Amino acid sequence: MSAMAEGIGFSGIDFSGKDAWRLFRIMSEFVDGIDELQDIDHGVAVFGSARSKPGSEDYDSARAMGAALAQAGYDVITGGGPGDMEAANRGAREANGNSVGLCIRLPHEEKPNPYLTHTVSFKYFFVRKVMFVKHSRAFVVMPGGFGTLDELFEAVTLVQTKKIEPFPIILAGDTAHWQGLVDWIQNSLVARGKVGATEARILQRAATPEAVLEILKKNHVEGIS
Repeated sequence: MSAMAEGIGFSGIDFSGKDAWRLFRIMSEFVDGIDELQDIDHGVAVFGSARSKPGSEDYDSARAMGAALAQAGYDVITGGGPGDMEAANRGAREANGNSVGLCIRLPHEEKPNPYLTHTVSFKYFFVRKVMFVKHSRAFVVMPGGFGTLDELFEAVTLVQTKKIEPFPIILAGDTAHWQGLVDWIQNSLVARGKVGATEARILQRAATPEAVLEILKKNHVEGIS
């Protein structure tokens, strides 16, 4: 390895071996994702728990959200898995809309849910995250766990740091689920100067699909219809 390569931080990468081939696999995932999703121009990503069971309040809420978005002309994008993802895709499919799944390949991951019109599978989480941001005009975040919070705060950070154009990031569904988080942001992060009051307002709240659609309308996020 040359001194120049070491000086710019490449000393740990074996360009003659498997790391070089990994770069090609990463590039291939970007190309496949962009190609498969090229007709998704009015995407709204819906995030939520993979643990919600069919017939539960959370599942039904996500299903209604997917249906409302599709009926308004939006392409519904999820992680393609079970729970709230399946529910949102199901609602979109039942409303004859585009129902997109950006799936991640994991040893323990279940198969993509059966309500998808477009399916793209990824090995690398960061490629998948880029596809979410690239093809979504808004993020609708239903109650979920660590994965849901990861997607939420990564999007907030991208908007906060102006790495992407601002778009609506909406805490949706059960208001009680989100209240503790919202209070903590205000009473700890904002109060202690870790986050600005304006930055905290990146997060918007909507309890119902109708309220979500109103936020999208106010932010000029137009659907196909």
